[in-house]
Amino acid sequence: MVKNKEKSKISLLVWNLSTNDGFIRASLLQTALKKLGHETEILGFLFGKNLYEAIPRNTGIYAVEGTNYPNFFKSVGKLFKHIQGDIIYAIKPQPASFGVALLNRFYTHRPVIVDIDDWEMSWHGGDNWYYRPTLKQLARDVLKQDGALRNPNHPLYLKWMDNLVKKADAVTVNTKFLQQRFGGTFIPNGKDTSLFHPAQYDSNASKNRYGLSGYRILMFPGAPRPYKGLEDVLIALDKINQPDLKLAIVGGSPYDDYDKELQQQWGRWIVKLPKYPVDVMPDVVAAADVIVVPQRDTPETRAQFPLKLTDGMAMAKPILSTKVGDIPDILGESGYLVEPSSPEQIAEQIQLIFQNLDAANELGRKARERCVEKYSIEAMASSLKSVISRL
Repeated sequence: MVKNKEKSKISLLVWNLSTNDGFIRASLLQTALKKLGHETEILGFLFGKNLYEAIPRNTGIYAVEGTNYPNFFKSVGKLFKHIQGDIIYAIKPQPASFGVALLNRFYTHRPVIVDIDDWEMSWHGGDNWYYRPTLKQLARDVLKQDGALRNPNHPLYLKWMDNLVKKADAVTVNTKFLQQRFGGTFIPNGKDTSLFHPAQYDSNASKNRYGLSGYRILMFPGAPRPYKGLEDVLIALDKINQPDLKLAIVGGSPYDDYDKELQQQWGRWIVKLPKYPVDVMPDVVAAADVIVVPQRDTPETRAQFPLKLTDGMAMAKPILSTKVGDIPDILGESGYLVEPSSPEQIAEQIQLIFQNLDAANELGRKARERCVEKYSIEAMASSLKSVISRL
């Protein structure tokens, strides 16, 4: 168990530091833990060539090359030598984070927390996924150099990790869906509301800076994927057919060419902006008139807490979103909600917002108040304090 001292050092393990899949949540938790006075470190694997481009290069993150089995065990051994924390905080129930943490506990007896901010199996069919190979297929998957079971991220291992969550010393989650499934303490996706503060930015100046002047801007500050519902917004813009309305997509998709497909079909409505570091994002969001988070109703989205919501809430922007998962609870009465996959309702709400922009901006101010109260870094820290103290 943790040594009897006032503040513990906490090691946050991220399964893949080549993407944002885990790092952003780890960074938020790290900031909250620092507010509580804990020393922290972030460690993990690179299942890609480089660190995720939004990771500041001076953060002292330690990364080991991620490989397939059996060489992956050598990578784990390298990482073990650098884990200095009294507590291991695994980000996501992945073999390369939670699995490594449990293995480390076996040798060191350091307590393990697992943080769950997505249902990993939802990407593979959820509870309906099964691995039932023939003996021949099993042999291929295990013995061939590119065999499926040599990949540490294979769904079979993810399913095992789900079943091992109860073995953690503590569990943290960021949605009610995940809490109902795995238990644990609710820790929201907090926002640095002092950095994301509308008083520090000029919306018109931001529009000029990013080439958005003269337009009414709906902004999606994230990576487009089919389940995120951007097609519904674009169909709505087709229906409204007002050329000064634009959808600004910030960052594009690092996963596939989906954003290019959107551009090909609806390019006249889209303004594409590049990726920006976290400390620049408040200035980017300041250029928006409305933040749109049009999630569709899928197993993936029901488990998620979209960070884009708190981007907009912290910056006091009107938010248009859908009744999916925790979104209605996150927004409360401080945003505009429509049914998922409903371009007609989205079109109606866009027109309503711009017909009475003063009322929409007042809702945005209420959204900021709600964000400061419930979804700030301070709110995260308050919940984390009890989790750490129990260990």
